[in-house]
Amino acid sequence: MRMAIRKRIRNFRMVMLAMFLPVIFLVLSSDRLPASSPGEEAVNDWENPRVFAINKEAPHATFIPFPELNRALGSEPKKSPWYRSLNGRWKFNWVPKPADRPLDFWHPDYDDSRWAEIEVPANWELNGYGIPIYVNSDYEFAPDNPQPPRIPHDNNPVGSYRLKFTIPEAWRDKEVFIHFGAVKSAFYLWVNGQKVGYSQDSKTPAEFRITPFLKPGENLLAIEVYRYSDGSYLECQDFWRISGIERDVYLYAAPRTRIRDFFARTLLDEQYRDGLLNLDVEVVDGNQAPAGRPGKLQVFNLTASIINDSGEKLFLEKKTFTLKPGEKKLLNYKGEILNVKPWSAERPNLYTLCLELSGERNYPVEAITRKVGFRTVEIKNGQLLVNGRAVYFRGVNRHEHDPWTGHVISEESMVRDIQLMKQNNINAVRTCHYPNDPRWYELCDYYGIYLIDEANIESHGMGYGEKSLAKDPDWGPAHLDRIMRMVERDKNHPSVVIWSMGNEAGNGINFEECYRWIKQRDPSRPIHYERAQLEWNTDIYCPMYARIEHLEKYARTNPARPLILCEYAHSMGNSTGNLQDYWDTIEKYPALQGGFIWDWVDQGFAKKNEKGELFWAYGGDYGPPGTPSDSNFCCNGLVAPDRKPHPALWEVKKVYQPAKFELATPVGPDGTEINIRITNKYDFLAFNPEDFQIRWKLLRNGKQVAEASSTCPEVEPWKSTELKITLPETVRDGEGEFFLNLELLNRKDLAQGLVPAGHTIASEQLKIKESSRALTGKLSTTTQINKATVKLPGLKIKENKNNKNEFTVSGQDFVLTFNRAEGRLTSYKYKNFEFLKEGPFPLFWRAPTDNDFGNMMPQRLKAWREASLNRQVKAFQVSKEKSGRVVARVEFFLPSVGASHIVSYAVAPDGTVTVANEFKPSNPDKLPEIPRLGMLLGLAEGLEEIEFYGRGPHENYCDRKTSAYVGIYRTNKDEQVIPYVAAQEFGNRTDTRWLEVKSKGGLGLKFTGLPAFEFTAIPYTPEDLTQNRRGEKHFVDVPRRSHLYVTIDLAQMGVGGDDSWGARPHPQYLIKPQAYSWSFSLEPIK
Repeated sequence: MRMAIRKRIRNFRMVMLAMFLPVIFLVLSSDRLPASSPGEEAVNDWENPRVFAINKEAPHATFIPFPELNRALGSEPKKSPWYRSLNGRWKFNWVPKPADRPLDFWHPDYDDSRWAEIEVPANWELNGYGIPIYVNSDYEFAPDNPQPPRIPHDNNPVGSYRLKFTIPEAWRDKEVFIHFGAVKSAFYLWVNGQKVGYSQDSKTPAEFRITPFLKPGENLLAIEVYRYSDGSYLECQDFWRISGIERDVYLYAAPRTRIRDFFARTLLDEQYRDGLLNLDVEVVDGNQAPAGRPGKLQVFNLTASIINDSGEKLFLEKKTFTLKPGEKKLLNYKGEILNVKPWSAERPNLYTLCLELSGERNYPVEAITRKVGFRTVEIKNGQLLVNGRAVYFRGVNRHEHDPWTGHVISEESMVRDIQLMKQNNINAVRTCHYPNDPRWYELCDYYGIYLIDEANIESHGMGYGEKSLAKDPDWGPAHLDRIMRMVERDKNHPSVVIWSMGNEAGNGINFEECYRWIKQRDPSRPIHYERAQLEWNTDIYCPMYARIEHLEKYARTNPARPLILCEYAHSMGNSTGNLQDYWDTIEKYPALQGGFIWDWVDQGFAKKNEKGELFWAYGGDYGPPGTPSDSNFCCNGLVAPDRKPHPALWEVKKVYQPAKFELATPVGPDGTEINIRITNKYDFLAFNPEDFQIRWKLLRNGKQVAEASSTCPEVEPWKSTELKITLPETVRDGEGEFFLNLELLNRKDLAQGLVPAGHTIASEQLKIKESSRALTGKLSTTTQINKATVKLPGLKIKENKNNKNEFTVSGQDFVLTFNRAEGRLTSYKYKNFEFLKEGPFPLFWRAPTDNDFGNMMPQRLKAWREASLNRQVKAFQVSKEKSGRVVARVEFFLPSVGASHIVSYAVAPDGTVTVANEFKPSNPDKLPEIPRLGMLLGLAEGLEEIEFYGRGPHENYCDRKTSAYVGIYRTNKDEQVIPYVAAQEFGNRTDTRWLEVKSKGGLGLKFTGLPAFEFTAIPYTPEDLTQNRRGEKHFVDVPRRSHLYVTIDLAQMGVGGDDSWGARPHPQYLIKPQAYSWSFSLEPIK
């Protein structure tokens, strides 16, 4: 067995050597490879896994050379005189299949006058060429029967590009290269009618040396791009499948003798105090020796230095060496920088690496600068350490997505993402599932974000079994090429702390060899690969969507590898429940070091419907019927496509916050002094009075009664201290419930100004005194009707002569109308103003969320929807109590669930109505969980101003309310609307003591919980928002009503978030089918 395995590995390596290296530099003059043997049919390059690079430059770090160091320092690379952007308008032709493409368009004399123009970079499909397709894990070009490496010839659009350009005269003696940042999925390149090369891998650069193809004056570029290629079998990621030239295209020049690449290993010593530089620089001589004569030996100097922000040179070394034509040389520099400022996401300290190439007499030849950071990443004792400290990855997965430009991402968009992340305590990003634009890494270096850099490999559509391309040696070179190009491009970025070999591509010999190559090339970073699970070829156990119990089980085994969730908390639509529960567990065990939420941004495209309304399009919104689609499964973000935060982001900010506040001691004997324990959850930043400030507010029954600032104490990372706060005497003497709201603010800008001074970094609400009345908001099975009512005479009961089913109860200034047949209150008039559009009735249903669809809730719990829609009135009784109240009691039978539901309306002489509910299922053991327990009523138009005392200000649910604090909040009908991409439940508030809905003039209704309740107040009913299938309705498809519907609920089940394809809310956030009773009151606001 072992011999067989060794033989297989040896054969694989032979294949790699024989196939991979020659392919990189191979130059072919036709579209096809030669036949393997006489009589064998030729194979298209774009259907051959052995061909993925022809005449393509070897990968290297990202840089642009300058003529001399003084010009390079402090200048953007694009300011170099040796740089020229080719972005802009190009001539463009598109055809739906290769057979229709113009065969000779690359010829300089070809007439392109009838061609259209397209912006470069741009995705074709968002510019009217082809269909944007969203699928999750299938191959959109072969969803039912993928046959790698074959591509359908009748469905493979081809885009042909032409651009005329000139070369600066100063470049005449230089080497000239063309750089394509990203092209999907494969392309050929011609210059001046001569074929230059071919490339695959749509997310790493393709560079070609075009010096020998150039001519004085005007030159012609011709590019032929294929939407699909065999490389597409390695690009089966969960995102929009769109194509074209997606990143920058530019030319750059370099001297004949030039720096080809460099690798700056910038680590810390064993004490994590001093910086250790280990620098490799590769210099090549591109000159050619005269025929038949030895090349002339030339002398060069290469000076390497490290400079701090003050311009001080902390390291300087000059090496003199010789080169002959065609030779390359690798120079190594080692040095130590004392008391270096380490790089981390919290303190992203950077230095400038300078490389100066000069001639024999020190004349400048070339200069390159690059920001570097000193930091060490290692795994010790089962933990991942950064600079010697175990860190938590408070992360998100981020696709490159723009709602208007697709996969073409501007720097402004990148900075906005980082700003939102930093302001919401996100410190890490997984570049799912491909290397991102190079500028992203520079920004993460600068602002401070930990990155898992992921290779552009996902063959999800082939599964993980024997058909997995990970197990096929023919695909080994393509796997390794993609990983090599990622590592070589990004190896100098301090923000890259982990390499990821790809996503959902199975595991096998190809990834085993890739793991070995990375370890040999860069042993300074751990390697991550989810599909390796607990096999040897991953340094981190990185499961996706593992449940809390699985995390605990793993952590208790004292593992040698840390567990970092590569994906968790699937945030599709109204989701991200029980996030606090995850982190309570994560912070309990050293082996658990966080995770990456799926995901950052809803991948919706901006589109207008027939009414001209803008909406976010998802799978199925483009193309004819039958176009492959996975509906709105691309919309899983914490922010909308335009980066407007969803309410879940506030929960993430709270759970991820770097501080913890606890009540260390109860209120003291004098009733005014308390001690607050503050824990610093930063890994490197210390709390201190110079950089941070504590602000607190005291609330009594939701109203602020005191506010003050306290000096922030000195607290080292992961240490605690206590802060004494003296509260006003109101706490001691006053009745009601008291909350202390605490905030940690930064006094100075953080993240290079993205987090301005005065920003709330962390917060907490602590209850310091119980209310005199229990307002817990917890589920109750025993709450009774409140009998205490002011005795006022005057209530009258009057039958409607025109409708025997109706009667009224009236008092001073108000009239209530009941309908016996419907079993409900149908009208509430106060001073002739009608409050109700539709009277209250029992409600057990909520509009399904995306997670609900995933766990089949609409099918499993449809009986509760039926119970909300169809009720049988079994009895209706009216009585008058001695207290003066009139009680209307209706008994419903709910046939779909076999339950009785009694609603009692106790009308007091002052117009207050106490509504008591008693729910009794006859056979609860046979019933599923209940979506909600409450009542729905429609309010009259004009009642749009909302004020409530409960958890807010943002939407919250029983499993997503850590960030929502109890207080009094004011809002209105429009502000309550949360436009999730697809129609679903939204707008809930929990632990509500009272709610007022009124007109701008102040007239309205007040609801008071007996005990606390949950509510929504939105211009939609649950039925309006209910879809029959996931993604059936966009939010904009649901007509907005002109008035509010209010739900008053004892409880609503949680939104969940473990995943969106089966997981239910955790048991403690479900509503068990059993008997319940609860009450609330409504009264006119006078």
